[in-house]
Amino acid sequence: MKIDHIGIAVKDIQNSLKFYRDILGLEFNGTEKLKDRGLQVAFLQIGESEIELLEPISEDSTIYKFIEKKGEGIHHIALEVDDVDNKVDEIKELGVKIIGKPSSGAGGKRIVFIHPKSTSGVLMELCQNQ
Repeated sequence: MKIDHIGIAVKDIQNSLKFYRDILGLEFNGTEKLKDRGLQVAFLQIGESEIELLEPISEDSTIYKFIEKKGEGIHHIALEVDDVDNKVDEIKELGVKIIGKPSSGAGGKRIVFIHPKSTSGVLMELCQNQ
């Protein structure tokens, strides 16, 4: 298991890229729109991991609601696992609260979120590269 990425909620990807890409020099690997989730994602490589900049493109987006409530900042930490479905079954048996069901996420990954009540207040994502 490793940190796959850190998701950062931002109001404007292009403005945020000025810092992460242009000032820090992180490798920019493009963007992807997830219309069903109401967001656009920018991918920046940092070592073996990525930073994902998450910009809402809809007021129905969870990222829009997050920014309205808490402002821009770290939204979640994602851990790479070999098999999301097996890991969900395993940790649910231990009393961990899962948000929703495994589904398709950015970058073609299979993802699921762990409720912050189970993780000392941090939204965690499990993701599986396919």
